[in-house]
Amino acid sequence: MSPNELLAKAEQYIASAQVLANIGDFDSATSRLYYAMFYIAGVLLDKLDLRFSSHHAVIAAYGKHFAKTQILNPRFHRMLIDCFEKRQLGDYTANSGLDQEDVDGFLLDATEFLAAARQWLDQNPAPPQTLLNQ
Repeated sequence: MSPNELLAKAEQYIASAQVLANIGDFDSATSRLYYAMFYIAGVLLDKLDLRFSSHHAVIAAYGKHFAKTQILNPRFHRMLIDCFEKRQLGDYTANSGLDQEDVDGFLLDATEFLAAARQWLDQNPAPPQTLLNQ
């Protein structure tokens, strides 16, 4: 998938999460929101010509290249980690304890992350090698 297709998918997953939350499926909503954020992080890393196959590698690389350097607000890295952990609970436990408040927070986080990523991508059309040297 192209970066634009992945960002569109992230946006679709954010909308899907809202629908799932409205019917009380907080586990599935959290999963969609995590994947939206995962795709956003992947697109940003791809802009730096960095690609990873594991979730942990994407999260760690995002932290190294975007949070630690403060290219984007470091809180986006923290929320990516938090949503990953909650997604794990929702996907792999019988009673995750996720609720509307959790989903509302992740909805806001994912929406803000998508907007910040799009803004950064629009402002940084330089070749990847130039961006890596920042």
